[in-house]
Amino acid sequence: MAGAISQQYMLLLRPSQASFASDSCIEFRSSSSFCFSGQRSVSGWGSYFRRPVGRSGTFCRSGGSVMRVCCTIAKEVPPAAAHKAAAAPQFEEQQQQEQEQEYGSRVINFAAGPAILPANVIKKAQSELYNWRGSGMSIMEMSHRGKEFLSVIQQAEADLRDLLKIPENYEVLFLQGGATTQFSAIPLNLCTSDDTADFIVTGSWGDKAFKEAQKYCKGKVVWTGKAEKYSSIPNQSELNVTVGAKYLHICANETIHGVEYKDYPSTGNDTLLVADMSSNFCSKPVDVSKFGLIYAGAQKNIGPAGVTIVIVRKDLIGKAQPSTPIMMDYKIHSENRSLYNTPPCFAIYMCGLVFGDLLSQGGLEAIERKNVEKAELLYDAIDASEGFYKCPVEKNVRSLMNVPFTMATPEMEAQFIKEASAQGMVQLKGHRSVGGIRASIYNAMPRAGVERLVAHMKAFQARHI
Repeated sequence: MAGAISQQYMLLLRPSQASFASDSCIEFRSSSSFCFSGQRSVSGWGSYFRRPVGRSGTFCRSGGSVMRVCCTIAKEVPPAAAHKAAAAPQFEEQQQQEQEQEYGSRVINFAAGPAILPANVIKKAQSELYNWRGSGMSIMEMSHRGKEFLSVIQQAEADLRDLLKIPENYEVLFLQGGATTQFSAIPLNLCTSDDTADFIVTGSWGDKAFKEAQKYCKGKVVWTGKAEKYSSIPNQSELNVTVGAKYLHICANETIHGVEYKDYPSTGNDTLLVADMSSNFCSKPVDVSKFGLIYAGAQKNIGPAGVTIVIVRKDLIGKAQPSTPIMMDYKIHSENRSLYNTPPCFAIYMCGLVFGDLLSQGGLEAIERKNVEKAELLYDAIDASEGFYKCPVEKNVRSLMNVPFTMATPEMEAQFIKEASAQGMVQLKGHRSVGGIRASIYNAMPRAGVERLVAHMKAFQARHI
């Protein structure tokens, strides 16, 4: 026997032919032609192969491709190959990690934020990371005032305007500090200290926005769902908006509790509608003209953490309270085209790639259809479980983005999450303030990811009834 293959090593192989004996799956790269057939023999292949991490498929292709093939593992290799394998212990671990990262070790990420990004966007960024489009620099190295980055931020804004059909009388700002900073910036820019601002509190984020605004204006809660554990959204008839209120604030989608507006409230008179859209931004079409201001942290649905987008009607800019910090003054950022200081360049670049990807999929109408299909698949599984899984949110306001559900006991939920993690489904634990389970299924979550979760739910229930 020339040498036994260890499944823990990458073996450099160049045999003229290798026979396979035991069922398994392998993955390898080749620069020559090869095909599997009949007796599971392969001819003219080389470079290396390894055990994969649970993914498989059957392909036959020629040229410098990576192949993932259901087949068998060779029990014998030529002496030269075995010698090379034995001589490469320092090399093989690094190579294995690189290959797993590139070709199949990705988990199904249900995190609420930072969250899943489109795979093709990440790969695009990876391909441009070292030398952005022939500039000789990474996007992380170039000046934010240079022509290269100016083209990035300008294209990102143009694509966002296209996606949301943002009217010309609205400014688009790329800011920092997260949506939480806007809890302060909004009343500072839109109100005097004597103005009233109304708040509909449908969850934790709406409550935090109200509490922060009280420092800078007369904040008032006109409806709260706290008594019902934030499981609903009020009808228009339930609202008693303050006459003369400067704005009415809503959280369009509560990430923690999983409630989402399907129709936005009417404010009447001159009261502005202001919305925190952090967790459903660009998940569906929105009539921007109904709002005085929309803001969203990027890290839930459109990019990595670090950038916050503010869409504000231009006539509202330039009225900030005198005590407003310079970095919270919309006028400063508008006049400087979001470049008053060094912006989060890489995060803006990534958002731009996401915007382009959403346009290539057909825009937000197409994205909404996909999101509805995914959410229905998951909610149908919950509702069909005969109470084994329970969603606390009223059906007419269930979020398309964040799906919370509970089980009989916290111990059972913990076991469910543990078994899901073992199958590559991660970040399913509910927010620390409410517990339970939460699946965040943002734009970038493929339908196959939701199908995997539903399959796990059904199998888990079958074992515990």
